[in-house]
Amino acid sequence: MSPATLARGQTRDLLPLFAPEALRQSIPRAVGLIVLGAGFYGFTVGLWRGLDMACYVALKTPLLLFFTLLITGLLNGMLGLLLGTGIGYRQSVLCQLLAFSLASVLLASLAPVTLFLALEAPPADSPEAASSHSFYLLIHTAIIGLGGFLAVVRLFGLIRALTPDFRAARLTLLSWLGSNAIVGAQLSYLMRPFFGSPALKVEFLRKDMFNGTFYEAVWRALNRLLSEELTVVVLLATGALAALFLHSLLKHPIPKSNQQ
Repeated sequence: MSPATLARGQTRDLLPLFAPEALRQSIPRAVGLIVLGAGFYGFTVGLWRGLDMACYVALKTPLLLFFTLLITGLLNGMLGLLLGTGIGYRQSVLCQLLAFSLASVLLASLAPVTLFLALEAPPADSPEAASSHSFYLLIHTAIIGLGGFLAVVRLFGLIRALTPDFRAARLTLLSWLGSNAIVGAQLSYLMRPFFGSPALKVEFLRKDMFNGTFYEAVWRALNRLLSEELTVVVLLATGALAALFLHSLLKHPIPKSNQQ
């Protein structure tokens, strides 16, 4: 299994990875892609606050993906049994492992850009540090969210091949997107800091990790840069664009015989 195979997302290339004899190779390779890709990206994220923070985030970013995979894999396996999608625990975890591997490859491909962003951002002790931190948080949240979204959607053909009909495939895709977004977002907040608030010291984990939510942090960051009315407009527009994209993808059933 190579990054190119994941990026193509062709069902004929991915289905053989579920064979018992192939799992011994595909699982370690997928884990390696997550560790290297997400770790490299995480290093560039934390570099704004120095090398210590960069190393912390390089370690925590792959851990965040693995913890999210553990929770959502079990959750979506249970939902698959309840909804009759045909995807149980084992297939759910393996499919999402592939999706997270692809997301890590996408993030790694953007690491040179985010490295430049970290090096050129105003330092944490500058007067512009607060607004820079808000922008930094929002841009990386958008990058990670979009990478995860595209990775799961890219594997829709594989989901369709593993489910009995288009309705089951659609339910599976929506449940995976929703659970990954909700669980991953809140876990990232519990495991903060990733971006490093300029007014707080650099540390591996915050002592008040259970104080607040991810959504409150994003709302505060948006309000620091935009008016409250414009913040609402931005959030609604983002949700509408995602909904329109999913509607166009899921509107018409794809016959299994036509899948690559």
